[in-house]
Amino acid sequence: MASAAEQLAANLNFGAFQKATELHKRIMFTIIAMVVYRLGTYIPIPGIDTVQFARMFEGQNQGILGMFNMFSGGAVQRMAIFALNVMPYISASIIVQLLGTVYPPWEKLRKEGGEAGRKTLNQYTRYLTVVLALVQSAGIAFGMMKSGVVVQGIAPGFFFASTVVTLTGGTLFLMWLGEQITSRGVGNGISLIIFAGIVAVLPRSIYQLLQQVQVGSVNGAAVLGLLALAVGIILFIVFMERSQRRLLIQYPKQQRGGRTVGGESSFLPLKINTSGVIPPIFASSLLLLPATAAGFIQADSLPGWLQWLPAAVASLQHGQPLFMVLYGLLIVFFCFFYTSVVFNPDDTAENLRKYGGFLPGIRPGKRTAEYLDFVLTRLTVIGAAYIAAVCLIPEFLTSFMGSPQQTRALGGTSILIVVSVTMDTVAQIQSHLLAHQYEGLIKKSKLRGGRK
Repeated sequence: MASAAEQLAANLNFGAFQKATELHKRIMFTIIAMVVYRLGTYIPIPGIDTVQFARMFEGQNQGILGMFNMFSGGAVQRMAIFALNVMPYISASIIVQLLGTVYPPWEKLRKEGGEAGRKTLNQYTRYLTVVLALVQSAGIAFGMMKSGVVVQGIAPGFFFASTVVTLTGGTLFLMWLGEQITSRGVGNGISLIIFAGIVAVLPRSIYQLLQQVQVGSVNGAAVLGLLALAVGIILFIVFMERSQRRLLIQYPKQQRGGRTVGGESSFLPLKINTSGVIPPIFASSLLLLPATAAGFIQADSLPGWLQWLPAAVASLQHGQPLFMVLYGLLIVFFCFFYTSVVFNPDDTAENLRKYGGFLPGIRPGKRTAEYLDFVLTRLTVIGAAYIAAVCLIPEFLTSFMGSPQQTRALGGTSILIVVSVTMDTVAQIQSHLLAHQYEGLIKKSKLRGGRK
C-alpha cells in the first residue's frame, strides 16, 4: 500500500495533464515542485524578529552563513522554514559513501547487496540526515536565543522546540521533494533544489552590481568584464565537463555450439572531473568556519594571549591572499580524496576480469588496476587544476572589486553547480525525447511487437 507521501506526489499529476505526453508531465511536475520550494524560502519560522535577525545576518554574511544563504536562495537571510536546505542530506550522503569504503558491513552492502543493498544504504542516509538536521537546527535555535532575535514574550523552551521541529521538518520535506523530482520529474531532484536556490540569487546580485555602477562605487567597464568572464567560464566548464578519456576494452571471442560469439569492443569513459562540485564546497566550508565562529565572539572579551585571533580570522576572508592559497590547496586535496572514494581501480579491474574484458596490451588483474590508477591520477591533476582555476577567479575579482556577495554569485562554485545541473537535466530530457522517437518509429514501421 502506498504511503501518504507517495499518494500526494502521485496526485500532483492531476487530470489537466492527462492528455500530455510523459515528458510534459515530468517537466510540469518539476516546475510545480520548484515553485513549492521557492514559496517555502519566504515563510519565516515562528517567533523570529525578522528586522533584528536581518541586522545580525549583515555581520555574518561573509562567513559560512553567506555561502549557505546563496545555496538556499536567500532562505538563511530570511530564516525561513527551508533555511537548512538539503545540506544535511548532502553531508549524510557523503558520510555514508565514505563509510561504504572503510566499514566492512556497509562495503559488503555496496558491492554485493545489489538493489536491496542500495536501498538499505539510502535508508541509512535518511536516518543520518535526521540526526544532522536535529543537531544543526538545535545549534541555530540556541544561537538565535543568545543573539536576542527572538520576539519578546515567547517562552525559550517553546521557541527552541518549535525551531528545531520546523527546520528539521523543512529539511526532511525537501529531501522527500528531491526524491520525488528524481523519480517523477526531470533531472536529479537534490541538485535541482540547489540549482534553483543559486539561480534565484543571481538577478538580485546583478541588480546590486548595477546599483553600485550607478552610484560610482564600481567601474562599469569592470562589470562588463565580469559578465564577459562569466560567459567564458561557462563555456570552459561545459568543455571540461564533457571531456572524457576513453579506454578501449576488448572482449575475447568464444565458441558456442557452431557459432563464434564475443569479440566486441567498448569504451570505459573516465571523466576529467570525477569529483564534481564536492571539493569547492568542502574547501570553502572549512575555511569559512573560523570567520563564522569569530563573528559570535566579542573582540574586547578575548584574553591577552588571543588578541592575534581577529587579525588571523580577517586574513581568511574572501579575497585575501591567505584565503586564496589555502582555498586552492584544499580544492586540490579534496579532488584527489573524493576521486579515490568514488572510483576504485581494483574493483573496476576485477569486474573487467570477471566478465572477460581486458585492456589491449595490459594483463588483466593487478596490471590493469595499476594502469587505471595511473590514468586516473593524471586526469585528476588536470581536473583539480581546472576546478581550482574556476573557483579562484571570483576570489581575485573579490580582491579587485571589493564586492564578495556579487562576485561569489556570478562565478566559481555557483556557476559550476548551475552548469553541471543544467547539462545533466538537458541530457535526461534528450534521453526522453529519443525514447519517444524510438516508440514512434516502431509504430510506423509495423514491426512485430509494435503497437498498431
